[in-house]
Amino acid sequence: METADKLKITATQMHLEPAEEVGTQVAPCGQLIPKGDLPPKKSSLGIFQASMGGKTVPILKTLLTSACERDCYYCPFRAGRNYRRTTFKPEEMAQTVSDMQRAGLINGLFLSSGIIKGGMRTQDKLIETAEILRKKHQFKGYLHLKIMPGAEEAQVERAMQLADRLSINLEAPNEKRLAALAPKKEFFEELLQPLKWVEQIRRSQAAQKGWNSRWPSTVTQFVVGAAGETDLELLQTAEYLYKELRLGRTYFSAFSPISDTPLENLPAENPLRQHRLYQASFLFRDYGFDLEEMPFDQRGNLPLAEDPKMAWAQAELLENPVEVNRASRDELLRVPGIGPKSAQRIVQERRHNKLRDLQDLRAIGVPTKRMEPFVLVDGKRPLHQLRLF
Repeated sequence: METADKLKITATQMHLEPAEEVGTQVAPCGQLIPKGDLPPKKSSLGIFQASMGGKTVPILKTLLTSACERDCYYCPFRAGRNYRRTTFKPEEMAQTVSDMQRAGLINGLFLSSGIIKGGMRTQDKLIETAEILRKKHQFKGYLHLKIMPGAEEAQVERAMQLADRLSINLEAPNEKRLAALAPKKEFFEELLQPLKWVEQIRRSQAAQKGWNSRWPSTVTQFVVGAAGETDLELLQTAEYLYKELRLGRTYFSAFSPISDTPLENLPAENPLRQHRLYQASFLFRDYGFDLEEMPFDQRGNLPLAEDPKMAWAQAELLENPVEVNRASRDELLRVPGIGPKSAQRIVQERRHNKLRDLQDLRAIGVPTKRMEPFVLVDGKRPLHQLRLF
């Protein structure tokens, strides 16, 4: 089989593996679209536009093999599914990536794999591919490697020396929910433990041992809506991952049924739920919020009609507005419409000048529409349009 044909086979399902995407936002029509300027483009070969450090970079998202001995109930690559399979040898994959980079098609690689002959054997193949790329082909581009369930600590450490980012998909927030998605996977021993190893190594060993003298970032993914899990369960685990294991990102993928899988008759999850989970998880990572502050309903889910930061502010800040001239950076970050950049601009400006009205805020590049009901500016509430509904 030609290399291009192999890439086309794996590319058909790689949209299910989030990697370096920036999340979603709600368009005026109510549709979910990629956040920022990232175009939702991909090629038939599996080339996706990824967002990295404010830049858009083309990366190849692919698999060493689309064959798999595991039987995860939601997965298009599950064992026994009637699906055309293909496999690359490590040297073949490394050569392909190198050729595509020299041709100007890509400048990065996201490499995963189905599991054949166990997680350790498959992890060896992934590491071998990375070693050939880095050493033989002198590949300096971005490399995101998957850690396979069942990988050993030494394999994780070696992958850390080769990759810019590592990921292992937890799929579910806990052991009970994982059993409904992937009964042959072990939540703590196979999935969570490698993420712990990464953090232990980052804390105990010099970063100079990593690729380009930096340890890789780590991410994970949850399947949302297929196992009866609540948002509380998902975000409880996400908060732990951010605060204890310093993950760079938790991805949430709204479940969509795939034919010839045990969950093919399960309804698709509302993508807006995925969007709200992203918003809440960023509040942990970037804004200093805790799980107890999330506006869960009695069933343990977030409201779909309102983003969680706005819902929190309506409950907490309408009667206790924040004075922008005195509030700390952390207090400013809790105001709707104020992100890390806006908070920093406010803090810097008021070192020299008192902020007297909304125009002063807008003059330093701070959007004011969402914040107006929740702040005081020089002791006064700004005039704002009351919500009708």
